[in-house]
Amino acid sequence: MQQVDADLSTLDRAIINGFQGGFPVVEQPFEPAANALQERGVAVDGPELAARVQTLESEGVLSRFGALVNAEAIGGTASLVALDTPDGQFETVAEQVNDFQEVAHNYERNHPVLDMWFVVSVADHPDPGKDGSDRVNEVLSEVESATGGTTYNLPKQREFHVGAKFLLDGPIADGDLDCSGQGPTVTPSERASLTPAERDLVVEIQGGLPTTETPYRDVADAIDADPDWVVETITRFNAEGKVRRVGVIPNHYALGYTENGMTVWDVPDECVEAVGEAVAALGFVTHCYQRPRHDGVWPYNFFAMTHGRSETESQRRIDEVRETMDEFWDVTEDRWDTLFSTRILKKTGIRLSERATANTE
Repeated sequence: MQQVDADLSTLDRAIINGFQGGFPVVEQPFEPAANALQERGVAVDGPELAARVQTLESEGVLSRFGALVNAEAIGGTASLVALDTPDGQFETVAEQVNDFQEVAHNYERNHPVLDMWFVVSVADHPDPGKDGSDRVNEVLSEVESATGGTTYNLPKQREFHVGAKFLLDGPIADGDLDCSGQGPTVTPSERASLTPAERDLVVEIQGGLPTTETPYRDVADAIDADPDWVVETITRFNAEGKVRRVGVIPNHYALGYTENGMTVWDVPDECVEAVGEAVAALGFVTHCYQRPRHDGVWPYNFFAMTHGRSETESQRRIDEVRETMDEFWDVTEDRWDTLFSTRILKKTGIRLSERATANTE
C-alpha cells in the first residue's frame, strides 16, 4: 500500500491527530470542530474541514469517519481463533475460511503451527438455552469439517484496553483534543437490549457517517428519525459504551504504520491484573487482553498489539512492553513471542446487523 504521510498538509495532520476521538455530536459538528482547531493555531472553517475530511476518506487516508460501534455491547459474541492448517493447503484453507460469513478479519501470521488467525462474529444463539459462545463453537466445528484443520478458540476473558491511535508529526501531536462534551446532556440507560429504532441507527452508522456538514441530520433522514433523537442517542451510546468513540478512523497502513506485531505473553496468573493495567497505559499499545491458554500448543494468556512505522520502531516498542512486564515477573525468552502479520487474508469488519437484530426488543 502506498504511504501518503509525506503528502499530508498541516491541516490533514491536525485532523488525524485531533479527531481520532471526541468529535462533536451536535447537528452541525464541523463548526465547533473547526473552532477547536483554530484555538490550536490551525486556520480552518467548518465547510473547509468537512470537505477535507471527505477528501481524506476518498483518498484512503481515513478508513472512515463516524462512530466506532462497540460490537460486544450491541449484542452477540466475537472471538479470536487460531487455526493449524494442514500442510501444503494454506491457500485452499484460506479461501474456505473466508467463505464463512461469520469470519471477519483474517490474517496470516508467522507462527510455526498456528499460521492463520481470524475473528468469528455471531449473533446470540437462537436456542434460548444456549448463548453466543455456543454458536461460536458450532461455527468452529464447521470450519474444522470444511478445512481439515484444528481450531483454537481464544475468547477475550478480560479487556484492559482498546483504543488505537495513530499519531503523526504536526499539530496536536499528543492527540488530546476532545470536543465530546459539546453534545447534549444525557442519562445512560440500564438496558442491554436495543429498541427497533436504536437497531436501525446502529445498522445505519456502523460503516461510518456521511462526510457532510450535517452528518447526524443525514442519518436521521436515512432512517426516518428525528435529528435531535439521533444526536442524543449517539451521545448516550457513547456514555454507555455502545459507541467507543466518534471521530476519524485512520488507515494506519496508509500512514506508514505497517509493522503490526501481536505480542503474546505467558504471564503468571497472579500478575495478570497488574500487568494489564501497566501495559494498557503504554500509549502505543492499541489492544490489550487476557485470553485462555491451550495446553501443549499455546502457552500464552496475555495479548498486547503494537504498531510501528519501521522495524526499528516496532522492535523498540516491543522492548518497552517487555521492560514493563519485567517490573512484575521474570520474563524469560520462552515466556513470550511476537507474531507479525505477513498477509491480510480478509478484512470485512464485523457485521452488526444480525447481532443488533437478535438483541432488539
